[in-house]
Amino acid sequence: MKILYAIQGTGNGHLSRARDIIPVLKENHEVDLLISGTQADVELPYEVKYRFKGLGFIFGSNGGIDLVATYKKNHIKPLLSEINGLPVQDYDLVINDFEPVSAWASRLKNVKCISVSHQAAVLNKKAPQPKEIDILGKAILKNYAPSDAKYGFHFAAFNDNIFTPVIRSQIRKQIVKNLNHYTVYLPAYDDKRVLKVLKLIPGIQWQVFSKHSKKMMGEKNVTIQPIDNEAFIASMASCEGVLCGAGFETPAEALFMKKKLMVIPMKGQYEQQCNAAALKNMGVPVLKSLKPENSSKIEAWIEKGTVIEVDYPDVTKEIINHIIALHADNEPAGQHTEVEMYSVKKFRNLVLKKIVAQL
Repeated sequence: MKILYAIQGTGNGHLSRARDIIPVLKENHEVDLLISGTQADVELPYEVKYRFKGLGFIFGSNGGIDLVATYKKNHIKPLLSEINGLPVQDYDLVINDFEPVSAWASRLKNVKCISVSHQAAVLNKKAPQPKEIDILGKAILKNYAPSDAKYGFHFAAFNDNIFTPVIRSQIRKQIVKNLNHYTVYLPAYDDKRVLKVLKLIPGIQWQVFSKHSKKMMGEKNVTIQPIDNEAFIASMASCEGVLCGAGFETPAEALFMKKKLMVIPMKGQYEQQCNAAALKNMGVPVLKSLKPENSSKIEAWIEKGTVIEVDYPDVTKEIINHIIALHADNEPAGQHTEVEMYSVKKFRNLVLKKIVAQL
């Protein structure tokens, strides 16, 4: 089959997972790659045929997404141009990891699009949900990258079409040890805030990886360095614990390496609130926000936190081949009509409503 594999490029996790999925796809199929979004720090060691601005989110510096910057950056006209110009009709199948351009192009041109992503698992009715449902946030997540079928990865197999995480081979091959430092990745907070809180916890060596810093710096027991894939993996493999956002890949990798884990979900980010609910059910401590008054909770985690046992087998090849086999019948996608371009505009208006709701 000729497959278009489309990957969200806003976060590092999508591209990290793709590193292990791409070789499986290429074994038996002709594969072209598409990336949209510009905030990832991970590069793919493969040729990328299509690169788009897409419909990305901008990280803020106070614990959440900068919705105003996100809204301003995502202009409808260029997005529609990318959607209309993408030749998805040239492919037998589109495999989509939360990528909007190919998802909407497939829907517009009635090409079969299969979602294989963490977000597909989050939207599943059997996946854990936060106590307070963010209706707008859920609507944004649901409408971001529509598909004809959904298969997801989550911290546990909550349903038949939900699988345990793809742990990239680079992580599986690491020699895991404990050099007593703690690894930190909180891209939604600026360095000043992170430094202010972590300095309050003396006697602990904090290795902070930052999206906001362009050079290494340190103060007292805290070092801050720009995010670098190799350095981050080495730090995580040799740490005692990981303090990070409630994304998917970093917490999953920390659990796999049997590290203590504490997460801080991004404000106004429904997916991370769902992740936090799932992790909390597993026994992972969840911090509402990073602020000085919460430093005692971080200290308690350092002193009394435990490793959560998980089983994440290496079955990526079996999962991907199984999904492709289910959709290799060449049946056409469902017919989608007039609503398509209206729906893209409607999605952007959902983001605007969320901005207004938070003012």
